[in-house]
Amino acid sequence: MAKLIDEKLLDEAAHWLARMHASDFSASEQAALVQWCTQSAAHAQVWRCAQHIKRQLHEVPSSLGMAVLNRPASVTNRRHLLRNTALTLVAVPVLGWLTSQSLPWQAWSADYRTAKGQRRTVVLADGSRITLNTASAISASMRSDARLIEHYEGEILVETAHNAVYQHLPFIVQTRDGQMQALGTKFIVRQHEQGTTLSVLEGAVRATPAHLEQAATVHIRQQLRFTGHALGATTALDTHAGAWTQGVLYAENMRLEDFLRELGRYRNGVLHCTPEVAGLLVSGVYQLSDTDRILHLLAQTLPVRLQMRTRYWVSVVQA
Repeated sequence: MAKLIDEKLLDEAAHWLARMHASDFSASEQAALVQWCTQSAAHAQVWRCAQHIKRQLHEVPSSLGMAVLNRPASVTNRRHLLRNTALTLVAVPVLGWLTSQSLPWQAWSADYRTAKGQRRTVVLADGSRITLNTASAISASMRSDARLIEHYEGEILVETAHNAVYQHLPFIVQTRDGQMQALGTKFIVRQHEQGTTLSVLEGAVRATPAHLEQAATVHIRQQLRFTGHALGATTALDTHAGAWTQGVLYAENMRLEDFLRELGRYRNGVLHCTPEVAGLLVSGVYQLSDTDRILHLLAQTLPVRLQMRTRYWVSVVQA
């Protein structure tokens, strides 16, 4: 299987993986990276592996990681890491990844974005308010046929306005999985690796998958998970779906593994637990402004302890 991985592509991907994090990464380099990624399915596969590594490392800060990545000798190390990841993913089809909604450079050029752990509220030309959760990116445009929000990654809260100048234009949020049209409403859209979750707080929203000739209208206090090819069942809204807008993470009998995965959205670095403690249940209301404190609270209230290689590499293990 190793013969399927081109050494030259691994070297080139390793180079781009380092360059894209550099402070002097230019617009011309970005365009060159886009061209490189789209040369062939093989290029796309190797870059997908690079992006997988980036997600697994949860964007370790440049002060720890990028200095090492930029050393000339580390190209070989990055190539080995890319090869190992590629071998685990080589059987996964890449055609879906090649659709425009999933390509990472769109998020780079987004109109509005947030870093990990950051929240931001923007007011659009029509008076609508968009609140971006951690690690989120959108672009917004007032077109002649619609008010369009292109949602590239993360999670947003949408509060539509009723400006008379724009009210005749449909308000649409577009993700890689499809589009959602607001019917005078307040709602949350969250993108997952597989699928989009729509949570309606007020009014109603019509969701249409990208590759399905079928739509579903989601009403107040309802939520829906869908992909580009399928609509899930409409269920009762999680009463704490919007807790993040207040800087709060709410847990009620949540498995520790799931809790840490959610907490990891707001914290730089690697955060995980061992299988022995993964099923422990977590309940409480946690302030996201201090994730270190949350971890120490877990160690005080559960039979676990923290193994911290650095602040950015934390394992929760059995006490």
